[in-house]
Amino acid sequence: MRAIVGFVHAVDRLNEAVGRAAAWLTLVTVIVCAVVVVLRYAFSIGFVWMQELYVWAYACVFMLGAGYTLLHEGHVRVDIFYAEASARTRAIVNLFGAFVFLLPWLALTAWTSIPYVRASWRLGEGSAQSFGMPAVYLLKSVLLVFCLLLGLQGLALAGRSILTLTGRDEPDVVLSEAAGEDESTPTGAI
Repeated sequence: MRAIVGFVHAVDRLNEAVGRAAAWLTLVTVIVCAVVVVLRYAFSIGFVWMQELYVWAYACVFMLGAGYTLLHEGHVRVDIFYAEASARTRAIVNLFGAFVFLLPWLALTAWTSIPYVRASWRLGEGSAQSFGMPAVYLLKSVLLVFCLLLGLQGLALAGRSILTLTGRDEPDVVLSEAAGEDESTPTGAI
């Protein structure tokens, strides 16, 4: 069980760090978008690479932040049943959902993305637009990073569910640290 606890904590910390870093891309997106609008409408100047930059940055926010969102239980659920369920029932639902829905979907997404990303790297793909962003292959690689981060967090969710089902609940270290609590204090405890 120590291996599961260690894995869960390592993945939680990884997705916490990546999610917080990706959140800054939201600010980049807003600033670049505002600059594009001002340049275009105030000065009649346009840069294709800037227009593409904020679209790609915005996409990266979602792809890199997906594991973070799962960690903080921010994905859509049918809360009518889930919110009122016992910890054991929620653990069963999470375990089932991770192995029946999330992980197979991510495996399919990664499997179908690999040829797409590989071809992009092989071609040294850049933007289809003149003066667009170079190295689009790097941005397309984020699809695989998305699958990896969300898949790891799905496995961590399954691991946490196994700990709950076996009566070996561990405090949620990442959420405790984010709230400024001691690691020995379970989340939500006073």
